[in-house]
Amino acid sequence: MTKKPNIIYFVADQMRCDALAHMGNPASITPNLDAVLEDGVSFRNAYCQNPVCVPSRCSFLTGLYPHTTGHRTIHYLQNMGEPNFLRTMKNNGYEVIWIGRNDVVPGNYSKEDYCDAYYDGVHKEDRKAVTKTKSFNHGFKLDGDADTSVPGYYSHYIGKLSEEQAHQGGMSGSDWGCVDAALDYIERKSKEEDAKPFFLYVTLAFPHPPYGCEDPWYSSIDRTKLPPRRPSVLSLKGKPSMLTGIAEKQDLDAWGEANMNELRATYLAMVSRFDYQFGLVRDKLKECKLYDDTSIFVFSDHGDYTCDYSIAEKVQNCFDDPVVNVPLIVKPAAQFPCRPRVTNALAELVDLSETVCDMTGVKTEYVQFGKSLLDVLAGSETHKDAVFSEGGRIHGETWAMEKGHGKASLYWPRLSTQESEGPEHTKAVMIRMGNLKYIYRLYEEDELYDLEKDPQELDNRINDPAYGEAVLKMKSRMLDFMVETGDLVPDRKDIR
Repeated sequence: MTKKPNIIYFVADQMRCDALAHMGNPASITPNLDAVLEDGVSFRNAYCQNPVCVPSRCSFLTGLYPHTTGHRTIHYLQNMGEPNFLRTMKNNGYEVIWIGRNDVVPGNYSKEDYCDAYYDGVHKEDRKAVTKTKSFNHGFKLDGDADTSVPGYYSHYIGKLSEEQAHQGGMSGSDWGCVDAALDYIERKSKEEDAKPFFLYVTLAFPHPPYGCEDPWYSSIDRTKLPPRRPSVLSLKGKPSMLTGIAEKQDLDAWGEANMNELRATYLAMVSRFDYQFGLVRDKLKECKLYDDTSIFVFSDHGDYTCDYSIAEKVQNCFDDPVVNVPLIVKPAAQFPCRPRVTNALAELVDLSETVCDMTGVKTEYVQFGKSLLDVLAGSETHKDAVFSEGGRIHGETWAMEKGHGKASLYWPRLSTQESEGPEHTKAVMIRMGNLKYIYRLYEEDELYDLEKDPQELDNRINDPAYGEAVLKMKSRMLDFMVETGDLVPDRKDIR
């Protein structure tokens, strides 16, 4: 093998695929991500394996599906000794630098096993090397006597941030610190002789709510170009009770269309700021003569409803494209064949680690379930016949309800609905094959959408006999998937 490439994961939090300009959003401004198409590939049909942070990250940082290791909740992170691709890369000669969000390793675990240095994006004095965990503000705190009846209270909307707000600690300011740390590292690395190859894991907070952004990005979005949003789920039939429960409690329709459009525009401004920050990293790689030797993966852990169906933020067991169809842009190192384009090939985030293994010659110490994307990068439009996402719990699994938020919490509409022992928060599995998306629900009516005829997923066709044969085929394929990936046998023998 020729020289091992450097690897960069540049990760957004809660970015939907159709928020990118080159995916057809007329109001989006993402010139740097669009420019990757000059020497890379963007996946139109890439899917995360769970639509919330922790389960998704535990999946793409292992190459395993959430059900394989039981990661189906935000509250429970990896167990000690569980597979982790950062540790695998470190143990195979890569210098692993972890910058930004965690949501994978429990706060009481040392990062030393997983990386050579860790920086959370907040504490400037620790920018060059951090080994301790420091927490992020995952939202903003509210007084216990807040008036929750005010329209838009649960929208997570802030709007325009001042320069001071945008650079202080927390969700917004941490990203600037993370990008600065990445630029510092690349600069230092370029001056090392006989340097080890690096794995730079930069995981930012934007465009995760609260929806707020500073200028010039906030004012740059033309509100008149916003694409139509999906109508309120309360006006539709056949949608899951989890969505209707959240929509009733958030009550964004009472907030009004103009306000929802402002939220949507602010979200796109956050995406545009992420794009700008990616451009800084890309330009630094070129300046330091490391660009051609580096494979770059830009993606998001999951998406965001952003007022589609009159719902803000995300949900843990629903699989509409706004929350499971994520950006995935890959610029391989120059040594790998690449036909730059937007591809329609179906792909999953579990494919990332196997792709890196294929690029680097690293072998994981465990069986993983992803499939290398190198053939697609080289020009193939055939990758997987099916992609999957999953979430939810069974009745009685109260520890998976994610309790702890009172009515003053902005997350109360979702989390209080998750506490119901009705069908709302129960297990479901999505499969997409071709243009059909089927969702198996354990305690509720299934869903079926023909994405070619119904791209907004408004018409649940599960009871349409014209699709009966297709549903049986997808159920059979889903059974194969669950049996094949249902567990992971430890690679060890007991001393006995």
